[in-house]
Amino acid sequence: MEQVITAMADALFITSKIGKIKKVNRATLQLFGYSEEELINQPISLIIDDNQLLISAIHQHSSFQKNFQNFEVVCRTKTREKRLIAFSCSVIPKKIKELEDIVYIGRDITARQHREQRTSTQYAITRILSESQSVKQVIPRILQSICQNLEWDLGELWTPNQYIGTSVQGHSINAVLRCVEIWSSRVISVREFKGITWQTTYTPGVGLPGRIWIRRLPLWIQDITEDGDTRRSQPAAEAGLHAAFGFPILDDSEILGVMVFFSRDIQPKDKDLLQMVGSIGSQIAQFIKRKQAEDALVESEERYRDLFENANDLIQSVNASGRFLYVNRAWRETLGYSEAEIANMNVFDIIHPEFKQDCLQRFYRVLSGEKFGQVKAAFVTKDGQTIFLEGNINCKFIEGHPVATRGIFRNITQRLAAEEALRHQQEKTERLLLNILPVAISKPLKEEPAKIAENFADVTVLFADIVGFTEIAASVSAIQLVNLLNPIFSAFDRLAEGYSLERIKTINDAYMVVGGLPTRRPDHAQAIAQMALQMQTAIALFNTENKQNFSIRIGIHSGSVVAGIIDLNNFTYDLWGDTLNIASCMESQGIAGKIQVTEDTYKCLCGEFLFEKRGEIEVKSKGKMTIYLLIGRKG
Repeated sequence: MEQVITAMADALFITSKIGKIKKVNRATLQLFGYSEEELINQPISLIIDDNQLLISAIHQHSSFQKNFQNFEVVCRTKTREKRLIAFSCSVIPKKIKELEDIVYIGRDITARQHREQRTSTQYAITRILSESQSVKQVIPRILQSICQNLEWDLGELWTPNQYIGTSVQGHSINAVLRCVEIWSSRVISVREFKGITWQTTYTPGVGLPGRIWIRRLPLWIQDITEDGDTRRSQPAAEAGLHAAFGFPILDDSEILGVMVFFSRDIQPKDKDLLQMVGSIGSQIAQFIKRKQAEDALVESEERYRDLFENANDLIQSVNASGRFLYVNRAWRETLGYSEAEIANMNVFDIIHPEFKQDCLQRFYRVLSGEKFGQVKAAFVTKDGQTIFLEGNINCKFIEGHPVATRGIFRNITQRLAAEEALRHQQEKTERLLLNILPVAISKPLKEEPAKIAENFADVTVLFADIVGFTEIAASVSAIQLVNLLNPIFSAFDRLAEGYSLERIKTINDAYMVVGGLPTRRPDHAQAIAQMALQMQTAIALFNTENKQNFSIRIGIHSGSVVAGIIDLNNFTYDLWGDTLNIASCMESQGIAGKIQVTEDTYKCLCGEFLFEKRGEIEVKSKGKMTIYLLIGRKG
């Protein structure tokens, strides 16, 4: 039996009824760090924190059965380190009741407890970060959560700023760290230690916060009283604090602050815990940077609040989680929700069920950087009505991370209703026409419309495009973009009208004009050339007045087109044919700030204008073409 007890992996010791140790095995000595002589005839309280609770429970339980299983107790090693032991206990009856012995068989479950604590801590921190609305709200909750879940007694936040949030990447070596937040358990008395802490500052490399700051890595101290910190080691010892660890709040190489924690126990280094808190530090840093970006976005958009508030369009700003950052007056009045209700709403709460899946997919695509033109959606008002909207959305990115989507929508509910009513009326009128008029009259009316398309054998087409427009559009709001483009295109329109040219269309920053329609004027190429040169002057004047640096590419080609009237009310043209495609290629393959023309246009103009031969380029479906750069007018 002695050999079995000695070889047991679990700790075993026997005590008297009053708790005096009578026998121990080798596993007990290894677990608690004592020699056999140091334990025999000693009270069990030497290794068990609350031995009276355990003995009382054993004797109370033994009234019904002799074995008492899986009673978890906090124990202490010789060095006063904590161990959580799961005991199975048995009472050995003897003829004389007062001489009963108790057999303890214990298994160390400290590692299991630590794993469970780390898991619960990680879950709690993730939940706090997802629920909190501000940095000042989140930091005290994180300090408290780490202390309570890991059973540590005091937590601190150190930062070189008035509060955490501003990075000091460029001057971190000169930072002066101050404690700006403390949380402590009620079971310890640390008033004096806190008072000293509030008045203490550290420079990088000094004290536990300073060493973590300079190393950018988590750090563990088994006993702070032996750390050599002349400022706080002694006050910590007087407060009963011993073990400490800390970690940086770090985003890549950018450090924002340091969190430090203290325990009344002397605890050996826990590498798994240090690895976990390093990850937590990164999570906190990302949360802070995201909140900074959101706050900066709200602050920048405050400048446009008056404009937005008085707009008739519905304007909203939504963060990456779908929560509203801002809505304007027209949005609130149209949908009927109060500001208090909006503060607790998600954008997907108000999207009509038939549009929700499509809007959800589009939302994630916008967050990934994809751009959309016109989008349609349907919102549900507070009183249950459906409002149909049309507009555009874009996403604000800071350092590559999406921080908010911004949408500007028009209420098209009445327009859709009117269009539907008009469609029904047209159908009704058509049915009436077919019923009343003879087939011989109604059929020609329906099947032989007036001729609205015609071939023009000799015209000149100009395409113009603002260089770098895509990058410009991504960096400014929709309203700013319109304000930039409007004076440019207005100047172009005045030039087209002055030279009796026909503007065909404007798409984003692309501008298209044709000469020779509809009057078949013979000097159309000369008029287009003059306008192109004046467009360069207009851009230069705009840059000077608005402190911009825009340039345009212009491409020109002369040839035949088919022109069609696509709006009889406004007599609006559209063009088809190779001439259009070639002119577009002249622009897209042109040079910023230059006017590129084909050989056909060059032959029309070379007697009156100066050119520079560029050479040959490959044009799709046309092969190689000789091209020229228009320099100016002769004489």
